[in-house]
Amino acid sequence: MDETQQQAEKKVFDLIRKIEVAQMVTVGGDGKLRSRPMVAKQDDFNGELWFFTSAGSGKIRELEGDAEVLLTYSDPSHQTYVSVEGEGAVVRDPQKIRDLWSEPMRVWFPKGQTDPDIALVRVKVREATYWDAPSSAFLMAYGYAKAVTTGKRPNPGDVGHVDIGDR
Repeated sequence: MDETQQQAEKKVFDLIRKIEVAQMVTVGGDGKLRSRPMVAKQDDFNGELWFFTSAGSGKIRELEGDAEVLLTYSDPSHQTYVSVEGEGAVVRDPQKIRDLWSEPMRVWFPKGQTDPDIALVRVKVREATYWDAPSSAFLMAYGYAKAVTTGKRPNPGDVGHVDIGDR
């Protein structure tokens, strides 16, 4: 992987790491889209994102029927938005659960990291698109003033698309 690709992937992961909750969209058996909030916590990115879930949740059945996943991350206070497309899979690996476990997960899994209800969702990321705009009140006011006085849009910030694909 070349340095530019590494920098692009790092940019995406740095943006999503700061956003605690993602919306995970899957395809239901009836072909309808289903969305729910999910929390991902991991320290590094190797093309995969990991989420804890209940082994009996509907998303497990949905992923077994159609592995397509869309993750959306939004932080309006910092004007940061990221869309991630990939392939989801259900993983029941006790070692991976131990590696990813943090004590706040006990809220959902009271029996701890050995709770038999724990499953992981691994999303192998194919591509991501991000919008990282200036967020300070001064910059927003400046952008508004520029638009009003010149009739031109201000610089929207950093916008990018990253193909991550197979590794």
